[in-house]
Amino acid sequence: MKWKIEDAILFENSDFFVINKPSGISTLDERKDVFAPNILRLAKAYSDDAQVGHRLDKETSGALVIAKNPEAYRHISMQFEHRETAKRYHAVVEGMHDWDGMLVNLPILPLKDGIVVIDRAKGKHAETWFQTLKVYKNYTLVECMPITGRMHQIRIHLACLKAPIVADAMYGGKDIYLSELKKKFHLKQDTEELPLIRRVALHAHSLSFNLLDGSPITVEAPYPKDFGVLVKQLEKFS
Repeated sequence: MKWKIEDAILFENSDFFVINKPSGISTLDERKDVFAPNILRLAKAYSDDAQVGHRLDKETSGALVIAKNPEAYRHISMQFEHRETAKRYHAVVEGMHDWDGMLVNLPILPLKDGIVVIDRAKGKHAETWFQTLKVYKNYTLVECMPITGRMHQIRIHLACLKAPIVADAMYGGKDIYLSELKKKFHLKQDTEELPLIRRVALHAHSLSFNLLDGSPITVEAPYPKDFGVLVKQLEKFS
């Protein structure tokens, strides 16, 4: 079944629409594969003058705002530039962490191979707040609030806290299997166990911004199936 952008709309008016972006689709054109579908192209097919207000990594799911006209695009761009929007992400991370407003303020430098590092001399200012939502056995569900919008910011900041995101191999996160959680686990003969989630366990859960008339709005994006299953299994067996 082909994914349709109109099926993912969470909010819409004459200036904006907010979608629940699925994992596996880039926000903009990919350098490696210019023919791969991307959100901007699909959005323009839905609304001619569409422009994306911000980016989500290809693997990250969740709330993404799209402007329908140039005035709306300027309006949302300025809000992101002046840090007047609020983005809240949910991540499942390794380890058991009790954070109540944990701030990470470490500068980030992107390298040529699409990875980022912490570099206190050459890196750009990057800040993220972290809040524990639920502690499970060996894992934690965390809310992440980036103040700045650097590439892979949440991922590298969590890795610095020795809490890499589940399945984020780029920054030290390992896969999670049901057999780790469930005491009595039997795999059928000649079958290989698959991980509970097959992408970085990061979801843009909500987005707050101001509409063109100045009224504030917060749009929440429900968990996609894979993220929901992961959290459910952690609840069940922890």
